Amino acid sequence: MSAYYLIALGSNVRHPGHGNPRSVLAAALTALDRAGLEVVSASQITDSAPVGPSQRRYANSAAIITSGLAPDALLFRLRQIEQDFGRTRRGQRWRARVLDLDIILWSGGSFASPRLLIPHIAYRDRDFVLGPAALIAPHWRDPIAGLTIKQLQTRLTRPRPTPR
Repeated sequence: MSAYYLIALGSNVRHPGHGNPRSVLAAALTALDRAGLEVVSASQITDSAPVGPSQRRYANSAAIITSGLAPDALLFRLRQIEQDFGRTRRGQRWRARVLDLDIILWSGGSFASPRLLIPHIAYRDRDFVLGPAALIAPHWRDPIAGLTIKQLQTRLTRPRPTPR
């Protein structure tokens, strides 16, 4: 039985074969399809400031895919695709990367294993994830927070009152 997954895509390093980060994300969507992960919908690509020590801006997107894989098996398949694009997982966290594929939400609700948490632990605080996700899945509800992606994005991006 197939499940739906919301995947966040990011890149901030040029790839020798695919080109700039925006082209890397376009190639990654094709790679997802070739890996048997049907891309149902994909957002436009946006740019964002880096998180952590990286100096390079990111290209970000979101995709809804469908797959018969369980969450752990999907994570393994996504890591294979990242490796095919030249990603290594050694060293500093939040460093520059050719391709980052994260499972954000799953139609099965929440999931926990030693290597994977769904919903993604930090996505509620990241406009570079919520912005693209809201374009393709605004009504998808977070099983923990109980809010839709659009509601989470609105909370994150609404102007804050200035203290007097």
